[in-house]
Order: sequence, then structure tokens, then C-alpha cells
Amino acid sequence: MASHLIQGRRIDLPVEIRDATACTAMYLVRADAARAVIAYSGLDVTEVLPGKAVCSLVFVQYRESDLDSYHEFGVGFLVRPPEAGPPPRRSLRAGLTDLRTAGSGLFVHWLPVDQAFTMAAGREIWGFPKELAEIDLRLSTPYKRCVLRRDGRLVLDILIRPGMPVPVRRVPTLHAYTQLDGVTRRTAWTMKPSGVRARPGGALIRLGNHPIAKELSELGLPKHALLTSTISNLKMSFGPAI
Repeated sequence: MASHLIQGRRIDLPVEIRDATACTAMYLVRADAARAVIAYSGLDVTEVLPGKAVCSLVFVQYRESDLDSYHEFGVGFLVRPPEAGPPPRRSLRAGLTDLRTAGSGLFVHWLPVDQAFTMAAGREIWGFPKELAEIDLRLSTPYKRCVLRRDGRLVLDILIRPGMPVPVRRVPTLHAYTQLDGVTRRTAWTMKPSGVRARPGGALIRLGNHPIAKELSELGLPKHALLTSTISNLKMSFGPAI
């Protein structure tokens, strides 16, 4: 069993998330703009439609995990694995099912958290680009809300309205790609969601004056979300990075 010593504490792999709530908003953005954002990674975005890529915004409340309890926000892009051949002709349905069929992975571009231990563990174990930020989550109301601030500046304020219940099927192993200190890594993880709701649209965003907010505005946000989803009960398992 692989293990890591983080701030004097041993963390064994796989890391288990036993209880969490997650909310996601997915947006169609210009592929050329998305490529410019993640050019440093050496990866290429998946074009789910000609000239269109997918940017995902996610916020998570981790209530019980091997890395303690904390809040997290993420900005990610659907990307083609480095070993993939020439991109095929796409349909929107095919592009959005790629994560379930291992045809694409999720590149994690930015991942602020509100606790120092999970920041250190995420960076050292997997190369996740975790930074400390102020993350105010309000999940007990009909609208799920996240207010994110970094260095005293507003990044964004996002509201997600839950949609209709969605049947939960087995979710295959997924892959997250990261790039930190010039090293690109891939991490396999599994999900066991319940209490899933989804809908077209369903998100409202207000951007602040932080550089990440400017980056999101250059992608065309705020705009109508392609899809939003909420997961009331989520279990996950993260293996080693390779």
C-alpha cells in the first residue's frame, strides 16, 4: 500500500471520501480560448462540437474524508488523453459521454480549498493545483450557492438550481489530469453518487475582479450553462498519481 507523510501525518492510498455533496455547472466555451488557458499543461481540449470545448465549475463540501472536512472549488476542462490519436468527428452526445467511456479526462486547472492540510496533501500526493481561499458554501437552501474569494478579492458568486432526479448507474473509473511544477500527472478515481439531480441550464454567475474571474470572462462567462447537476451524497476513492 502506497503512503505519504503529510505534515507529520501518514496518508495511505487510495484516499477515501466517505461523505460529500457536490454541485457542478458545465459550459460550452470556445475551444481556442480554452486551449490558451491550459496551454501550459501540454494537453489538448476535447472538442465536443467543432470549435467548442467544455469548462466545468464545481464546488464540493467534504464532510468526512481521509483528508478531514473542507470546502473546495474547481475549474476544469474536458481534455483528450496524451496517448489519444487524431480527434474524431464529434457529436455533442458523444463528447459529453467521453468521461464515462474513458475517451476523455478532466484537466484540473485550478482547485482552491479552505483548509491547509488538504492543500498540502493534494499538491504533494497528486499534483492538484490547490490554493487556500475563502469558500462560503450554502447548501441547505433550494438554490445551492458558492461565494469564492481569494486574496480578499471576489472570484465569483454562483447559484445552482437543482433539477430533476436522475437514476444512478455504475460510474466507471475516471481520470483527472494535473500539472504542477512542470510535471503532468494522471490520477484515477471512482465515484459512488446518490441523490443526483440534473437539468439544462440552472446556473447564475456573478464574476468578481480576481485574475481567475478575468480568465473565466475571456472564456465567455457568465453565460447560459449547458448542464448543471447536484449530488447530495457522494463517495469517492483516489488512487496514486502516475
